[in-house]
Amino acid sequence: MFSRAVYIRSLLRTRCYSSKSTIFGLSSGAGKCGVAVIRVSGEASSLVVKCKTSVKTLPAPRKAVLRRIFHSRTDEIIDKGLILWFPGPNSFTGEDSVEFHVHGGVAVLNAMYDSLGSISGVRIAEPGEFTKRAFYAGKLDLTEVEGLADLIDAETEAQRKQALSHASGDLSKLYNQMRTKLLKCIAHVEAYIDFSEDQDIDDTVLESVRRDVNSLICEIRTHLDDHRRGERLRTGVRMAIIGAPNVGKSSFINLLSNRKVSIVTNIAGTTRDIVESNHDIGGYPVTLADTAGLRNYTTDVVENEGIERARDYLQLTDILVLMLDAGSLQDYLSGTKKSFSSYFKDYVGSLGLSQSLISSTRLIVIVNKCDLLSKETLNLLQDEADTKILSCHTRVGIDRVLEVITCNLKELCGVPSRENPNLSQQRHRYHLKECVECLEKFQLHLEMERHPDLAIATQYLRNATRCIGRITGAVQTEEILDVIFSSFCIGK
Repeated sequence: MFSRAVYIRSLLRTRCYSSKSTIFGLSSGAGKCGVAVIRVSGEASSLVVKCKTSVKTLPAPRKAVLRRIFHSRTDEIIDKGLILWFPGPNSFTGEDSVEFHVHGGVAVLNAMYDSLGSISGVRIAEPGEFTKRAFYAGKLDLTEVEGLADLIDAETEAQRKQALSHASGDLSKLYNQMRTKLLKCIAHVEAYIDFSEDQDIDDTVLESVRRDVNSLICEIRTHLDDHRRGERLRTGVRMAIIGAPNVGKSSFINLLSNRKVSIVTNIAGTTRDIVESNHDIGGYPVTLADTAGLRNYTTDVVENEGIERARDYLQLTDILVLMLDAGSLQDYLSGTKKSFSSYFKDYVGSLGLSQSLISSTRLIVIVNKCDLLSKETLNLLQDEADTKILSCHTRVGIDRVLEVITCNLKELCGVPSRENPNLSQQRHRYHLKECVECLEKFQLHLEMERHPDLAIATQYLRNATRCIGRITGAVQTEEILDVIFSSFCIGK
């Protein structure tokens, strides 16, 4: 009867080597944890299972079995854990794969890595290599790969829904439908070229292609004209809090954060730089920025620099939260008997804000320190639909403010749906614009030429098809692939 060490050596001697190496990596999160998952993929996966368990037969596919796991070089027991066997092509990568579910201690993981790395032809995976192999095996296309990366990075509920939609192939389905329509148009034009003289194919074929191309142009333009909702949702919405010094901007960001993000004092001009913090508001990702108090003149050089930075930052924001001081408003209305609209106009002017900025950006007006307002003034503000009252000190009005912010976020980012998947990648936008340009050249060529060269026209359609193919990966560009897969972690 052979010992375990002799059995392993015999496996290694009789193994058939392949030019494509077998890879392994940690697929669960790094750091101490109850259970860690180590994934192995490649032709040698079956050998790895036998080497590390001393069991001559493989486990039943996709069924967890409890086994003692040995070190392939020292023959010592590393741990006792679950093993799942996934024979190709019915696996994530399309190759033979195995997962080891072991205890997530540092020493256990180090021993597993040392053991797997000691097996000839087995190496640690590069970032994104498991997913790259899944792509080459036809398990995923590029839009699904990008959706999977976004799903891993998703921090809010809306981001998760959008990423899951893309990873599930909703965006891929849309682009493949576009590509199928183009291939059909190409087939009809080529049939007209080859058989129009011999077969019963008349000019109505070209007219039908024209209509289909025009319809596709409209469809792609509608898809592109989304105000970058998907991209905003993916990267996060920028929201800046602006206002005069000491109106409560820092208190507001601290209130939303439930921690002391910004310094709060009764000294005007405390905030000098842009202070950013990331938030999940209503399921949407928001980067909230506290800015220096705006005013037209100050002798403080540092504060002036902060004000300039604040003004520059406003050009990059999607939502502006304009804070007003209730005490100042109360004094203005009591002393002059003027309206809120006149106060607002004077206030905006004192901050040096242009009307074009106010009108072109989503603006949320908040009157802070509402506990200082009289009943008369509170009743007056109730009629101002675009103005919300708040007390950062007592938290009165915070629910209504969050509700208004969430409504604006929904309008900016949209609501992810399977029926109308959002465009979330700049790469997709670039290739779709190229596709529209090619289709427009096709139309122009047929309209402008008295006797159009249909071979040239067909080439425009082929170029448009390639543009769609570059989005899904039907037309592969290695530089694009390297950029996409490099964003993944080692075990994915």
